[in-house]
Amino acid sequence: MNKAFVKEPEDTGVGHCPRCGSLGVGVGNETLSSQLSSDDRRNLPDTAFFCPFARCEVAYFDQFERIVTTDRLPRPIYPKDPDAPICGCFGFACDDIEADVLEGGVRRVKELLLKSKSSLARCVTQAPSGQCCMPEVQRYFMKFREGRQS
Repeated sequence: MNKAFVKEPEDTGVGHCPRCGSLGVGVGNETLSSQLSSDDRRNLPDTAFFCPFARCEVAYFDQFERIVTTDRLPRPIYPKDPDAPICGCFGFACDDIEADVLEGGVRRVKELLLKSKSSLARCVTQAPSGQCCMPEVQRYFMKFREGRQS
């Protein structure tokens, strides 16, 4: 078919995962280049989306519904693999959060917060979403704490 008759998707800056429908997190070239093999990187444009839904096998996708699934990634990523570090920069894991909750403190989470604000943090290249992990760490902390109180 002639490309003149193919409607290009409108670039609204919003993308929904073609498999699960979750709202994607916009990621740029630097994140994609650090997270994907060169073959998979070539299949996506300079900006794409990360699917944050844990049970979806899609890791990255674009407006044309081209996808890269988690089995194509060089390493496991959180939240797709709950055993993967929640923080790609410093290797902070859900076990660390759970230990803080079980001890009744926040020592490890506070240490991570300080590190995340330092020049050592490399969220754009180390996090699959290209964003700081602290909101996800806080969500996990609250969810685990509430689960312990029930």
